[in-house]
Amino acid sequence: MNVKLTFQPMTYFDKNQAFNNLSPLPPKGDLETKKVLRKTIDASRVLANLNGMITNLPNPTLFLDTIHLQEAKASSEIENIITTNDDLYKAFISDKKIKNPGDKEVLSYKEALWNALQRAD
Repeated sequence: MNVKLTFQPMTYFDKNQAFNNLSPLPPKGDLETKKVLRKTIDASRVLANLNGMITNLPNPTLFLDTIHLQEAKASSEIENIITTNDDLYKAFISDKKIKNPGDKEVLSYKEALWNALQRAD
């Protein structure tokens, strides 16, 4: 696949006019190359293996909750919401009111992610 992208510096920017010097999407050319398809097959095998391992766990939801919590923490750091794993896990298992606003924000993000995944099924 040969896709040529050209970028030219903009000397003047007008927010009311589209910048149309971008390459059209989707790019011309074959996206389903042998290399891409092989990687897709490899990824599918690994995901199937992971799925098999998760179903053998006594509580697969606990593992998935941990993954979602880590994703929520990493995504929240982009918005400068910083917390520690220890604080998150303590807040996650406590029934008390969460004092740290960062922990509360990350846990809310995790809940939103979990709800979206439940609706997707």
